[in-house]
Amino acid sequence: ATLVIGSRNARNLERGSADLRRAGYDSLAVQIDVRKTEQVDEMVHRVLHHYGRIDILVNNAAGNFISRAEDLSPNGWDAVIGIVLNGSFYCSRAVGRHMIARGKGGAIVSVLANYVWTGSAGTIHSAAAKAGVIGLTKSLGKELAQNNICVNCITPAVIETDILRQCTQQHVDYMLSKIPMNRFGKVEDAAAIVALLCTEDCSFTTGAVF
Repeated sequence: ATLVIGSRNARNLERGSADLRRAGYDSLAVQIDVRKTEQVDEMVHRVLHHYGRIDILVNNAAGNFISRAEDLSPNGWDAVIGIVLNGSFYCSRAVGRHMIARGKGGAIVSVLANYVWTGSAGTIHSAAAKAGVIGLTKSLGKELAQNNICVNCITPAVIETDILRQCTQQHVDYMLSKIPMNRFGKVEDAAAIVALLCTEDCSFTTGAVF
């Protein structure tokens, strides 16, 4: 695939582009805040100008921090809802419009977390936003099926990312005790199923949660 990556943070884009170059991939890097529809539309415009089409969208933008509900400010709540739920919708809508007009189908995959099913103390904002994306996925899956656009999402268990450093050892041990493999997932574990959902092998799968 020809890749386009987006982030609010220019340093993340530089690091991501460098990693991709080392792996042998060129990519277009777009600085974007997915909470802002005009920036989402501009991203789609830039991608179409460079490459002419979009076949796949992965909604992976997220915002999260640990906070008990009684300590969570309205701004903190709005920020996470805006990035995760609104951003997923804005990007899906903008790319979906192009896919519909192009008439060649496509795939949209959103990356969530397994606490959408269980809840999680300290992440009420994130759990609520990600649960909303499940509803978005199921609804869009039904709407876009007639256009051969598959819309799915994944809800992995804990993946090794920087946010783990915010957790106490007690919390880490507790999370590990709930995972049958007795290890945290690697980024590659999540990436593999995202890639699968974007292939022809999954062209009959839509509105599903993995």
